Amino acid sequence: MMATEPQEPSAPRPRRRRRMIKLLAVGGLLVAAGLFYRHYWFARPIGSGPAGPPVTAQPFQQAWTERPVLLLGIGDSVTAGLGASHVDLSYFSRLARNPKGEFTEMKGRCLAAVIPSLTTKNIAVSGSNSIQHLVQIEDLEAHDVDVMGIVVMTTGGNDLIHWYGRGKPREGAMYGATLQQAQPWIASFEKRLMKMIDLLEKNFPGGCAIFLGDIYDPTDGVGDAPSVFLPNWKDGLSIHAAYNKVIHRCAQQRESVHLVPIHETFLGHGSHCTQFWQPNYRREDPCYWYFYNIEDPNDRGYDALRRIFLLEMSRVF
Repeated sequence: MMATEPQEPSAPRPRRRRRMIKLLAVGGLLVAAGLFYRHYWFARPIGSGPAGPPVTAQPFQQAWTERPVLLLGIGDSVTAGLGASHVDLSYFSRLARNPKGEFTEMKGRCLAAVIPSLTTKNIAVSGSNSIQHLVQIEDLEAHDVDVMGIVVMTTGGNDLIHWYGRGKPREGAMYGATLQQAQPWIASFEKRLMKMIDLLEKNFPGGCAIFLGDIYDPTDGVGDAPSVFLPNWKDGLSIHAAYNKVIHRCAQQRESVHLVPIHETFLGHGSHCTQFWQPNYRREDPCYWYFYNIEDPNDRGYDALRRIFLLEMSRVF
């Protein structure tokens, strides 16, 4: 008769059950953490439908002027319309005329509805900086005295973001600069902007209204450039704020210039749009308003831009 080897006693079932419960709990926490991270740090829902503040119908019930008016676009890719899925969905085009398939709430809310003799010209160039915008304006031919100008302009954004930290910071492409290093470039931007306004006023002897947008922040005021896939920039928010102060001062000091609050409007619609604990979280529309290149709006962002330009124009006219 063969002897059998002694067997190890089996682990008590309660201990095995507790171990399984712990493993399941840890696994569940890891899955929950992964989903939390994906939703609040990685996911950037675009949403659908209208975006931006409401525009009331009342200012668009009667003509603003019977004079010939030129809507002139100047500046960078935001005014050029890069990021819009169709040229008619840029903010410049939407300002002039309602696009096909316009939202019901915006039908009849455009410049063509209140300015019978409206013409348009957009000389904005994608990738251009404020140095080049001055040249854009210098190259303009003077208009007849009977023509009134409505100028929309976005400038300075590319001064800040180019060239994404891939080169040494310089004027017109200062990404990665220190605030001290940027001080003379900020001062030059102010002088250049004031010269642009002087030239535009001279270009329209019959008068003009200049609607100048400030510069948005895709990090929603957090300043963490890696969240928009760019190198860390310690003084980025400080330099950005200094540029916006220049733009705001220009609007305060010049009667023809009217500030369009792009920065304020877009806060909460950038890389942290889903993070409810952020101070700029927008519960009513926690969605991403930027194109994939970070620099420009998407279709919903351009809808919001069109609205805030129209709101300021209706206030002025």
